[in-house]
Amino acid sequence: MNSTVRSSGVLSRIGETHAGIGEFAMRFTSTRRGARLSRRLTSNHLDEWGYPYDTEINESVTAIVGELAANAVRHGHVPGRDFALRLAASAVTPETAAAATAPATVLRFRVEVSDTRAEWLPAVTLGGEAGTGTDGCGELAEGGRGLLIVGCLAAGWGVVPRPGGPGKTVWAEYVRATGAAGR
Repeated sequence: MNSTVRSSGVLSRIGETHAGIGEFAMRFTSTRRGARLSRRLTSNHLDEWGYPYDTEINESVTAIVGELAANAVRHGHVPGRDFALRLAASAVTPETAAAATAPATVLRFRVEVSDTRAEWLPAVTLGGEAGTGTDGCGELAEGGRGLLIVGCLAAGWGVVPRPGGPGKTVWAEYVRATGAAGR
């Protein structure tokens, strides 16, 4: 199924394969409301693709989107400019001898959030001990843990220049191996 949806003047692409794996891309207003909507639509699409709301895949990918979208709104906001979300899901079946004895599918979910502010690049500071709630200076931190959360959930993440314009794209990949039974 391939379709194009126009909502509030923002273009959305939705594509799915027969296996329920697909792609979703949309621009959102660079506001807290836009970040919240990106999380909700991600969770909805994952549910439609066969990964229900209460599964680890849905919760983890939605959390990654939430953190990256919140960062785009807070640190990448340029007045009058939207941020863009792209979610791509794919399944790969390994074709090795070991896979023949225990067939598994590797699910890969790639999240990309783009904004137009290129001069503010994300960085992870490793202050404090895990779970202490401090920023490494003895003070309670009000923020700064978003990318640490993404780093814990994702197989990898990074930053690249935004294609086709100024800004950056922060990407993360969530990878999950499943048995022959599926999800």
